[in-house]
Amino acid sequence: MNTEKLSNRLAAVASFVEEGAVVADIGSDHAYLPCYLIRSGKIAQAVAGEVAKGPFDSAVRNVRREGLSDAVTVRLADGLFAIEAQDAVDTVTIAGMGGPLIATILENGKDRLQEVKRIIAQPNIYAKAVREWAVANGWKIIDEHILKEDGKIYEIIVLEKGTAQYDDLEMTVGPFLLASRADVFLEKWERESSEWKRVLDSLEKAEATDAIYQKKEQLKMQIELVGKVLGT
Repeated sequence: MNTEKLSNRLAAVASFVEEGAVVADIGSDHAYLPCYLIRSGKIAQAVAGEVAKGPFDSAVRNVRREGLSDAVTVRLADGLFAIEAQDAVDTVTIAGMGGPLIATILENGKDRLQEVKRIIAQPNIYAKAVREWAVANGWKIIDEHILKEDGKIYEIIVLEKGTAQYDDLEMTVGPFLLASRADVFLEKWERESSEWKRVLDSLEKAEATDAIYQKKEQLKMQIELVGKVLGT
């Protein structure tokens, strides 16, 4: 992967960036995504934010090597604090982290989202946390995507400002993904359900405590909920 050819996962994230957007890529790592978006002519300006010194230095080197220092501003900052008012950012991308971490980043820096029109999130796990944050903070899901790469399954959630209500199943599996029911979507939830059943079986043999009981009940609810998707 480089600034000319992204992984399928990041290419899918890039596909949801609108022409002419000003992008802040949070947790940008090597700054591959913003550099690619500018190289492809889709956008003209971007911010690459990194909280860790190593990836920040890597992003700086890549941007300089590509001759894009005038187009990509690389900042060492925690989450959305990489965004400054003069950047005029209207699109935020956050990819390659757990859903709860993405939700925490959005929550901690939500004052920086006032001028942002679109958030494109790619949680590696527990995407539900991103959907829960969105509903609680005046954002609605306008699209979703799911793909498999190198044996791993990834979800992408696209948010814009607005209000919407989702039931527990939609919050868990994604309303757009539920509607499309792609093969990889079904594979993901078959995997999840199988793992939950395995854990439940092991808990059945464990000492009966309040914590074990609560965990078993939670797993049963999850298995039953996802069973609606799988027809089990």
